Amino acid sequence: MIATRYVALGSSMAAGPGIPPRVPGSPRAAGRSARNYAHLVAESLGVGLLDVTYSGATTAHVLHESQRGAPPQVDALDGTEVLVTVTIGGNDVGYVPMVFAAGLPRTAKSVPFLGGKLRDLLDPAARERALVQVGESLVEVGQALRRRAPRATLLFVDYLTLLPPDGTPAPPLRDTDVALGRHIAEVLERLMAEAAAATGCGVVRAAEASRDHHAWSTRPWTTRFGWPVPRRPAPLHPNAQGMRAVAAMVVETARKSSRDA
Repeated sequence: MIATRYVALGSSMAAGPGIPPRVPGSPRAAGRSARNYAHLVAESLGVGLLDVTYSGATTAHVLHESQRGAPPQVDALDGTEVLVTVTIGGNDVGYVPMVFAAGLPRTAKSVPFLGGKLRDLLDPAARERALVQVGESLVEVGQALRRRAPRATLLFVDYLTLLPPDGTPAPPLRDTDVALGRHIAEVLERLMAEAAAATGCGVVRAAEASRDHHAWSTRPWTTRFGWPVPRRPAPLHPNAQGMRAVAAMVVETARKSSRDA
């Protein structure tokens, strides 16, 4: 693949918070690892990389909202790109926050203000409403990428599988909360694929490839519930092995797209 410019967009699932080392000079709040899948892809393909991934980003931060002073992520695109990747949508629907909330003690739900937030995250009806809204937003992301980088290979990279399949426990999470988190992940995976198809983008199916590598498996590509520890991958996020696996999938898909062009 002959390329000159690769731009990576997305949230923490692309940024890689806690996987050392941090990108020199990047905002600490971004959680941008120099060993996230974007950097590994750039090394493999021999391309220049602009990584604007930012932990906590939503589709709005990709499209039109500033995040902690950083411009909307699509502003990084200038039309010279040959490859663009994006992993986004999970924060719109509260995916990882919902799973994290599920791991907290039940007494946390009674804490003023915090309790209301936790109850909302764990409310199936509230999560369903958020899923309905994110489908349209993902289509808008695909359209914006196509408009701003018309010559690029555009790839939605979906989320690594975090939760185990039905019937497999995921302590300290309750089975009902695991089922809700799994539902969110499944719908988000489908909506991302539909948005890609509707806007002429490709999909890197990390979720499908990682079914046997969930956080509670013997060979996990993501981390379990817990509290953040410095210089270790963030809880409920990709680990170094997961990032390497996703990078290999992106490289394969990008090369195939280049051959087929």
